[in-house]
Amino acid sequence: MPGFRLQLHLLLAVALLAAAVPISRAETADAEFSQIAEEFIKGYLAARPLLGTRLGMHEHDGKLTDFSRLALDAELARLRRFDDRLKKMDPAKLSPRASVDLRILQAAVHNELFRFQDVQIYEHNPIVYANAADLNVYISRNFSPLEDRARSVVAIEAQVPNTVIAAKTNLVAVLPKPHIELAMKIARGSADFMRKDLLAAFADVKDEKIRGDLVESTRKAAASLTDYANWLERERMPKGTDEFALGEQKFNRWLAETEYVNLPAAHVLEIALAQLKKEQEAFAEAAKIIDPDRPAPDVYKDIQKEHAPADGLIAAIAKNLDAIRKFVVDHKIVTIPSNVRAQVKETPQYRRATSFASMDTPGAFEKRSPDAYYYVTPPETDWPDEQKEQWLTAFNFYTADIVTIHEAYPGHYVQFQRLNASPTNKVEKMFGSYGFIEGWAHYCEQMMLEEGFAAPPKDKATDDDNKRAAKYKMAQSAEAMLRLCRLCASIKMHTQSMSVDEATNFFIENSYYEEKPARAEAMRGTFDYGYLNYTLGKLQILKLRDDFKAQEGDKFSLQKFHDQLLDHGMPPIRLLRELMLKDKAKWDEVLPPG
Repeated sequence: MPGFRLQLHLLLAVALLAAAVPISRAETADAEFSQIAEEFIKGYLAARPLLGTRLGMHEHDGKLTDFSRLALDAELARLRRFDDRLKKMDPAKLSPRASVDLRILQAAVHNELFRFQDVQIYEHNPIVYANAADLNVYISRNFSPLEDRARSVVAIEAQVPNTVIAAKTNLVAVLPKPHIELAMKIARGSADFMRKDLLAAFADVKDEKIRGDLVESTRKAAASLTDYANWLERERMPKGTDEFALGEQKFNRWLAETEYVNLPAAHVLEIALAQLKKEQEAFAEAAKIIDPDRPAPDVYKDIQKEHAPADGLIAAIAKNLDAIRKFVVDHKIVTIPSNVRAQVKETPQYRRATSFASMDTPGAFEKRSPDAYYYVTPPETDWPDEQKEQWLTAFNFYTADIVTIHEAYPGHYVQFQRLNASPTNKVEKMFGSYGFIEGWAHYCEQMMLEEGFAAPPKDKATDDDNKRAAKYKMAQSAEAMLRLCRLCASIKMHTQSMSVDEATNFFIENSYYEEKPARAEAMRGTFDYGYLNYTLGKLQILKLRDDFKAQEGDKFSLQKFHDQLLDHGMPPIRLLRELMLKDKAKWDEVLPPG
């Protein structure tokens, strides 16, 4: 039978060769994409060196973005070239993982192009320049000796006057008033930060020349930022306009190209308004447990009075941090890959105009400085007592724990711990979906209560226990209502001509906020149209969880779902559906019905 054997061998060889061809093609296409991605990242970080430092790529230390017209035009041309190159790649010819990475990178490029071309941030948003020299990473992270970091700060501060010159050159004559107002606050806050916190942080520098250079560069940089704020107030505020909206067409395209949500903004708004009504009903039901005879907002206002004093706020929040982390571990919510704990600190002064609470985690490639900081913004010491009290109501004991869940455990900090510990590649570690990042943290608030956080004892619950649990539910619902209001306000302000004053009233009436924080929320929406993603991302994760649970059946576990969810970088959630769901028919069903 030698002839038969020879034929069999030939058939097997042909079959193996045929099977190998698509693999070879995929490997070739993957290699081509990998080369394009590496080229893009190199240029991307060269144009954004402070981001490189924050990521832990310290070859970028001591550098600041060049905002000159020539540099901005060159970066826009580069983005367009890479957009064209990525469009020519066929996802079907890539391996499944590379296909996802291609679309992650395309979303990042589209987001940058949208900012350059549609929003025209360098011509219309003065906040960009006020925020340009964010030097906190050089203070908070010990990635190199103090003297070396001081040299880097001196080099960056030396470029701040050029940034201010570029701002005055690039910005058009008529700017949105909310943007001018925030830019002035941020620029003055940055100058104050440099003169006080930054110099204090480098007080132990021994080298007299470096110390002298730092004092001088800080003086000049702070003076430039103060001059920028004064220039905005003098030259731009009198001409300021109330116009800031993107418009419906741009807004819909931004959603589709950066988050892969192919639903009209008007339809998303319908879903959000329905969800807002449900959340308000849940808020009212919890209020009845506490006091059935009073309106829910009045009950909540009493709850908000239960807060730490201003000078004890940081200590009070830090006190519960470990207890919340322990709950996550004991209840197998998600696997925490590191024992490095988050440290609670006051928000740096220059960030306070736009930040209530935030996490500052090590960059995905940071190997030298693993510390993480959970920033909390206290009321300003020069505020009137009434204004301080209004601010502290948002940090009542119950909301403070919900905020900690969002920012630290199992929210942002755990998310980034898993990202940093994962074997994901540069594209997956660097480029994140706003909807997934904020959606995960916001989802955690509701999920933790569903899993029993702050729940009363099952068999021995007293009235006080039930009331305490109801206070946590009201706090969680209040946070959900706030984020739902952000979603509604973002769409209404940018597609339906809602003004800042109208948005402020919308927050007051629907999330029961006081006027001061309500206006801050409305102001944020004028430039951060993406803050709708807190709720948009949360709703997508809830939908994915339901679909994954149906797929897994008896094999489903919450920890398994969360671990898988956080093991793929930070892609748009629509792409996570491809990675986690076997049924292709469900991939495009990103949101639950209204």
